[in-house]
Parts: sequence; structure tokens; C-alpha cells
Amino acid sequence: MCYAFVVEAASAIADPVRREILLLVRESPRTAGEIADHFPISRPAISRHLRVLRECGLVHAEATGRQRVYVLDPAPLVELADWIAQFLHQDAWSQRLDALETEVHRTRRARERAPKPPRSEENSA
Repeated sequence: MCYAFVVEAASAIADPVRREILLLVRESPRTAGEIADHFPISRPAISRHLRVLRECGLVHAEATGRQRVYVLDPAPLVELADWIAQFLHQDAWSQRLDALETEVHRTRRARERAPKPPRSEENSA
């Protein structure tokens, strides 16, 4: 995994406008004009956001006649998600110790529920 791409993707999605653009192109490919119509900011500002998304590989522009149609490419997001996932999973030892603790509780409960052998008269006196 190349951490430069992870950093670029994280930086790109840090902006709420770019996140919204990604949601739009996830639904369907869109032209820059269609994307710009969803925002109260200027078309040059939208163009800059699209350039950032293109440069980090989150969208690709396909030429259709005189227009560019922007299409989502989720690959950088997958790399970012994989990198983040390493912080979400418990380490192996923690999982093993949790399993051991569960087994100890099961064994204790089984012993408590097991019928107790009758006490002999010699031990009771």
C-alpha cells in the first residue's frame, strides 16, 4: 500500500464539497455543469474541486463530445479504508485472552450446575 495515495485520498475527502461531489458521481456519471448546479458556489470553484478529485484518482473524466463526464473510481477509498481498518481491529492477543476468559466462565458455570456427589458419612462427622 502506498501511503502517499492514502494521504491524498484522505486530504481530498476532508472537504465537504468534495464529499458531496463523490456522492453525486456515485449515483451516476455527471458533467461538471450538472455537478455545479448542486452547489451555491462558482463553477471555477467546482472545477478546482474536480481537479483535486481527479489528481488523487477518486474520479475520472471521460470525454463525451465537448463535455467531460465525471465517473467515480473508489479504488483510493478502498486503500484508505484498508489503512483505517488496522486501527479498528483488536490485536490477536487481546482476542485470544477474551476467548480464554469466556472459556473460564463457561467451565465455572458448568461446574456449578453439575450434580454434586453425595457426601459420605465418614467425611461429614
